[in-house]
Amino acid sequence: MKVKDCMCQEVCCVNPESTIKDCATIMSNKHVGCVPVCDNSKNVVGLVTDRDIILRGIACDKDVNTTPVSEIMTCKVCCCNSENDITEAENLMSQYQIRRIPVVDDNKIVGILTLGDLSANEQVEDSGVTNTLNNICGCNDKNAE
Repeated sequence: MKVKDCMCQEVCCVNPESTIKDCATIMSNKHVGCVPVCDNSKNVVGLVTDRDIILRGIACDKDVNTTPVSEIMTCKVCCCNSENDITEAENLMSQYQIRRIPVVDDNKIVGILTLGDLSANEQVEDSGVTNTLNNICGCNDKNAE
């Protein structure tokens, strides 16, 4: 199965100048936990998660009404391609311990793949999703406390 068969194609993006509040409002309205940050050409330049808003925004006393997301976003974003096999995306998610991965074709965002997308798709093997989740959470790390 390919990533394109499982990904969500309706992706809301913000630009680097969008405020933290604008981004949080999109997350709330769309019921999502992350929003890609894209330039005017739809190139992914960052990613903002609900956790970024809390830890890098609110906890650092940033003014959510005026602070641009470029100040709190993750800049090194791991992406995959829509033609990648699902197992390749799961491996990337495991390796980088991420729950969501932007899908990019020709340097343009075309979708997003989440653990929820994988687990909800009956054609995706349960063992692959379980292993990915275990790797993300560090459940397989015997030294984890």
